[in-house]
Amino acid sequence: MGKIEIHQSVLGAVYTNCYIVKNKETKELLIVDPADEPDKIQKMLTRVEGTPVGILLTHGHYDHILAAEALRQAYDVKIYACAAEKELLLAPEYNLTGMQGAGYALQADVYLQDAERFTAAGFSIQMLHTPGHTKGSCCYYFQEEGVLFSGDTLFCESVGRSDLPTGSTRELMQSLRRLLESLPEETEVFPGHDSMTTIAHEKRYNPFV
Repeated sequence: MGKIEIHQSVLGAVYTNCYIVKNKETKELLIVDPADEPDKIQKMLTRVEGTPVGILLTHGHYDHILAAEALRQAYDVKIYACAAEKELLLAPEYNLTGMQGAGYALQADVYLQDAERFTAAGFSIQMLHTPGHTKGSCCYYFQEEGVLFSGDTLFCESVGRSDLPTGSTRELMQSLRRLLESLPEETEVFPGHDSMTTIAHEKRYNPFV
C-alpha cells in the first residue's frame, strides 16, 4: 500500500469504524468519520504518531460525526464533506443527533463536488458522490494507494440502509453499480461498519449487485 498506513477503531453505540490514515512519508494524518468518543480518537492519534491535518466525513449521521467538532478545535484542522450533505449536517432531525440527546449541527469547512480531486496529508483524493444512504453520502478514493473509504454506501457483502431521512433505495443501487463498475477490482474497501473488503469480492458475493 505504499506510503499509506491505515488504523481503525470501532466506536460508539452502533460500532462505527473510525479510521486514521497516515502518510508514512510526511507523517501527516487524516481522520475518517470521527464517530464518537474524541478522547479515544486523540489517544489513537498519539499512538499512531503524526500531525492531524484534516477530517473526512462520508456522510452526516450522528454515529459518524459526534467527535468532529471537538477534534477540529483540538487540532485546528478542516472538515471535508460532500456539498450535497450540507443540509443534513446542519439539521438535527436529519442527522439523527436529536435521538442522542441535544441536537447537533455541524458545518464543514470544505464542501466537495462529485468527482472532485483534492490533496490532503500528501495524498491525491477523489470524492465520489454516492447518494442513497443519505442525499450527500460519499466515498473517498485514494487511487494511487488503491484504497476506498466507502462510509455506509458499501459494506462487506451488503449496503447501507436507505430508509432514513434523505435516503433512496434507487439511488443507493445506482451508487453501488457505479463503484463496482468503475473501480479496479483490487481496490481495498474500508467501510463505515463491519470488516474491510475489496471491489472484486463485492462483485462476486454482494447480493445487492
